[in-house]
Parts: sequence; structure tokens; C-alpha cells
Amino acid sequence: MHRRHHAIPLLQAAREAPTLARLTELARDSGERLRQIEPLLPPGLRATVKPGPIDGDSWCLLVDSSSAAAKLRQLLPAFMAHLRSKGWAVQTIRLKVQGRRG
Repeated sequence: MHRRHHAIPLLQAAREAPTLARLTELARDSGERLRQIEPLLPPGLRATVKPGPIDGDSWCLLVDSSSAAAKLRQLLPAFMAHLRSKGWAVQTIRLKVQGRRG
């Protein structure tokens, strides 16, 4: 018996597989959180911050440098308050320095 394998779009696969669907939902949620706090970010740091993983009530921001992380650390209480006012149950925001690639 021969099986034919048909390519399906990534979004369709993500919707049909519960694990992928959950990961897609978390990635979308993380990106939306970053869009919500973007106005609170200093303009010079906006390009250095990327959305990271969500783990329960903890969210991670990926940052290009330790100096940017140090500046952002001071703003974390404002970020959490803003996100809570928008309905997200964020208790902690972690910063992870990734460094620039390329």
C-alpha cells in the first residue's frame, strides 16, 4: 500500500495539531504583548527587543545587549502594569540577552 504525502500549509498544520496550535497561539500572544508595550519603550531600544516565550504568568523579552537589558529592567513594572490593564495576567517579565546575529 502506497501513501501519498501531500504538502499542507504551515498554518493549516498548526491548526490541526494541538501542540502546534498552542505554540502558534503563544507566539501570536507574545507578539501582541510586545506591540502593546512598544509605545512605552524608548525609541532607541525598540529595534533591540523581540517577543520571547510565555510560560504561565511569566513572559520573556529577548534583548540584543546587556546594556539594553539594564535600561529595560527599570521599565518592567510599567510594562507589567500596562499589560495587566489590557487584560494579560503577567506577574513577571524576564529579559534574556541574545546578542545580534548577522
